[in-house]
Amino acid sequence: MPSRPRLPPRPHRDDVLISLGGLLGGVVLWALGLVSNDWFPGLPDALPLVPLTVMAGAELLRRTAPGFALPLATAALAADQASGSLIATVLMFTDVLYAAVVYGTYRAARLIPQATVHLTVVATVVPVVIFRTAVSLLIGVAFGLVVLTPAWTGWIIRGHRDTAATERLRAEQTALLAELDRREAVTAERARMARELHDLVANHLSAIAIHSTAALSLGDPAGTDRALGVIRENSVRGLAEMRRLIGLLRDAGNEDAPAAAPTLDALDTLLEQTRTTTAPGDGQEFVLCDERPADAAPLPAPVELAAYRIVQESLTNALKHAAPGRVDVTLAQVPGGPLEVGVISPYDEGPVPRAPGSGTGLIGMRERVSLLGGTLDAGPVTGPSGTVWRVRAALPLGDGGAAPQP
Repeated sequence: MPSRPRLPPRPHRDDVLISLGGLLGGVVLWALGLVSNDWFPGLPDALPLVPLTVMAGAELLRRTAPGFALPLATAALAADQASGSLIATVLMFTDVLYAAVVYGTYRAARLIPQATVHLTVVATVVPVVIFRTAVSLLIGVAFGLVVLTPAWTGWIIRGHRDTAATERLRAEQTALLAELDRREAVTAERARMARELHDLVANHLSAIAIHSTAALSLGDPAGTDRALGVIRENSVRGLAEMRRLIGLLRDAGNEDAPAAAPTLDALDTLLEQTRTTTAPGDGQEFVLCDERPADAAPLPAPVELAAYRIVQESLTNALKHAAPGRVDVTLAQVPGGPLEVGVISPYDEGPVPRAPGSGTGLIGMRERVSLLGGTLDAGPVTGPSGTVWRVRAALPLGDGGAAPQP
């Protein structure tokens, strides 16, 4: 199917008004007999209206088709000067020339002012050489006012418009980058809060789930009372941790608000709490082996916090998934090397865990290690004593890690 011919764009409303105003003004001047000159006597008196009308048509195209409007206006100006010039025709030509620089292509906007300079020089020098009078200089002055002034005015205006457009684009890009930074900050903060919330309450909720299951299944009143006691203790601890976290969030703007973070010195307490939360008859044993040198330098706060949370989450997973047996927690560090954290627990291939899990614990551990630029391996490993679940993290101590992230 043949394509329909593309119609020229509709003239701008302001261009229509300018064209009509110039045409009506020229007609009024012609009616009053205000014609500048008459180079060729005997021509029809209405002849100046023809270039006036053509110039008004060029005004309609000043914005939508400046590359066509300027040659049309130039021809109309030449005809106007030959037939008896109307000032309205000349003024409309200056506007078309100005619009060609402002709305035309960049190449045209650069060449037109340069061309007007050369034309003005020629229009000034040639009459002086021919007539050799001071009055002949006025021809160059008049030519410069008609041609040179509007062209360079348009160039200046275009430069300001291009600068304004560049600044607007730069402002939009800056706003976009700020919005991207804000979204990234919000996402990072939400991830941090999710990790902290999970690490604070997952251990207690897992213990509650395990012991509530045991309390429902045990027929021994003493065992049931012990399970209920553990449930209550973990409920109180979980509630206290939740209140502390909520308090920190509410006092985020207060720099003096306490923001205590656990350290590796509290691992003994963590293991003792984990021992008390094991279900009756599980037969799990938790052992800590700290192989770090006695004179080792203090660990950076983010590294120590990440190591503590990795051990905490690994113990929680052992409560929920590990088979009965010994759970070994190891801390090691060579001088100048990373802190190595290892947790090994018996691997249970059973399909049903003691407590439900969502898998976000491993995600949180990987995020913490990634923020510090370290490595983490977690999964089943076959060894001399059978298959075990091993978590091994290497946390660098240098400045390559990220800023502290709870």
